[in-house]
Amino acid sequence: MSHHLDTPLAAKSGQLFIDDLFVFEGERGTVLVMDVNSSVTKADIKRGFHHEARYEFKIHFNGAELEELTYRVAFGEPDGSGQQSLTVHALTAAEARDDGATGTMLLQGRTGEMAEGTNLRVWAGRINDPFYIDLDQLATVNAAFKDGAKLDRSKWRPEKAKNSFAGTTVESIVLEISRDEPMLRDGIQIGVWCRTMLATDAGGWRQINRAGHPMMWPIFWPTDTDFSDPANVRHPCDDLRADAQGIAATVARVVAANGTATDPDAYGWSVARQVYPDLLSYQVGTPANYGFAVRNGRTMADNPPEVMFSMVLNTAITSGLTSDTTKDARSDTFPYVIPA
Repeated sequence: MSHHLDTPLAAKSGQLFIDDLFVFEGERGTVLVMDVNSSVTKADIKRGFHHEARYEFKIHFNGAELEELTYRVAFGEPDGSGQQSLTVHALTAAEARDDGATGTMLLQGRTGEMAEGTNLRVWAGRINDPFYIDLDQLATVNAAFKDGAKLDRSKWRPEKAKNSFAGTTVESIVLEISRDEPMLRDGIQIGVWCRTMLATDAGGWRQINRAGHPMMWPIFWPTDTDFSDPANVRHPCDDLRADAQGIAATVARVVAANGTATDPDAYGWSVARQVYPDLLSYQVGTPANYGFAVRNGRTMADNPPEVMFSMVLNTAITSGLTSDTTKDARSDTFPYVIPA
């Protein structure tokens, strides 16, 4: 979900802003989905993927601090019909965390078309956004967090909830890695995050934005409209050292104001340790669910606003919306998204 909303800068940089990350079991194996460039920012945003960028899925194994597998997707400039060429490379071991490494080309394709290689298939293009939230509810949560204040429940009622993302679209990258891929065998525990990288004038690469858990930016950095917060460029392994105190203190102030924790400081730290390092945890081959009791990957039907609002406020919060809200924006078969 974009935290940029309708800011002028978002209309220029939406191609590099990550709206959502999904990790779940598909028809053939593990599915990784990265959505960017939401139309909620403005109708005149530049469509497609940035041709000077990299879009990367980073995978950690068995609780490791650093990634050992990276899938790197890059795009060419749009042709006359608006389609873009794409390539997918895999980088393993030390190369997985080396921006200068080339890796192994797995396949080539074009947006709007499925491409298939050994143990991998990919689809990328414009889709109907499967994410759902009422931004009026988010505004009430943001207000409480900004001031460390009691949540004003009178300003939003669940029975009046509406999906603020109805009719919006995003650019989506869908990778499905086969069960035959040795690194992603059933039962393996992985942690997944994704990022966008932009080529620099000096010939290197600069991390622009990253994502792991849903709703992190809307809740904790809602005014970061220029990618200036250090969280954008950090590696997840630095999250606890760099910002756990900040997350813990922010949560502690809110739960103290709302009287939902007997020890606000301890609760704040418990939340910081749940969301940091900012990775989506998933056991390969199992049903994904980002829920209250279990957070194991994330499907497009899950309701992360309910989960995250309830976690950070330490009280049950309903979004007033259900997975049926966007049932027409997802599919049970590859590519699992619905082209716009």
